Amino acid sequence: METPRARAARFCAGWGLRVPILQAPMAGASPPALAAAVANAGGMGGLGALTSGPDAMLAWGAAVRAASNGAFQVNLWVPDPPPARDPVREDAARAALRALGPEPPEAGDGPWTEDYAAQCAALLRLCPAVASSVMGLFEPGFVAQLKARGIRWVAAATTLEEALAAEAAGADAVAAQGSEAGGHRGSFEDAAAGRRDLPLMALLPRLADALRVPVIAAGGIMDGRGVAAALCLGASAVQMGTAFLRCPETALPAPYARALAAATGEDTVPTRAFSGRLARSIANDATRAFESARPAPYPIQRHLAAPMRAAAQAADDPGRMQLWAGQGVALGRAEPAGELVARVWREAEVLLA
Repeated sequence: METPRARAARFCAGWGLRVPILQAPMAGASPPALAAAVANAGGMGGLGALTSGPDAMLAWGAAVRAASNGAFQVNLWVPDPPPARDPVREDAARAALRALGPEPPEAGDGPWTEDYAAQCAALLRLCPAVASSVMGLFEPGFVAQLKARGIRWVAAATTLEEALAAEAAGADAVAAQGSEAGGHRGSFEDAAAGRRDLPLMALLPRLADALRVPVIAAGGIMDGRGVAAALCLGASAVQMGTAFLRCPETALPAPYARALAAATGEDTVPTRAFSGRLARSIANDATRAFESARPAPYPIQRHLAAPMRAAAQAADDPGRMQLWAGQGVALGRAEPAGELVARVWREAEVLLA
């Protein structure tokens, strides 16, 4: 039987890494400086491109390549079907947001997201080492284009069923997202998010036993203990997001950083308040407002909540900000990203020796 260290070493050799640590591609919190620092430390940086248009994606890639020759991934959010329109529900969501301030916009007719086809074309031009997907699977034609360019595909999955579908569709690896993870749940079907969630330590061995492709563990991993545990349960590498949020390279707004420093795992909650899709955030006034009020569906809710998020940041008000954080948040440190990668892998190596 292959040892955890040997499995991780094999992954690193095949994927151009020195350490089996990937920075989660967090939309709005993955600036070039962070990705470059992680890559320079031997891991893999990443861009969550949900809110980035083609020009922004290409500029991000150029900035990372100017600062590092290491590998990085670009993550695309596979679009949901068009949301069902319900004026009563949208008006109720607007009323709840109005009480938090400022006045929310009308929902309108969209589009409420970036042009996905244009993002796919930009990704192919950028040609990162890895393209990753969340909320579903890439179309076969796009997968063929990725493979023709030597771009590996990592598909996020929250269940064994999703993981097997990803492997069958040609994914080169699967990122197993446990329910501890901060930010959005990667469920292929919105209605399934929250109903079939498993914590990483229960999900990971099921995927590792069933899949032929490597499994990357994501959710709640904050230090070398988490890395070692994930590798022992069958992962080939880990993906960490919340652990990098307090790094100076991430350059979070000050109120967000303060909230992270004070939070514990018990302070985080699953919520649809900010986008309409289920996500894990530090509880605040906005999440509590939508415990009783029903949000609009994604991505309409994200559009309606945008003025609130902007006003909260301008007012230094964490009560109305989206404070994405995983349940391991209390283990976070404010340290440079390169030092974090080195420390975490050093801790893991001691435990795996």
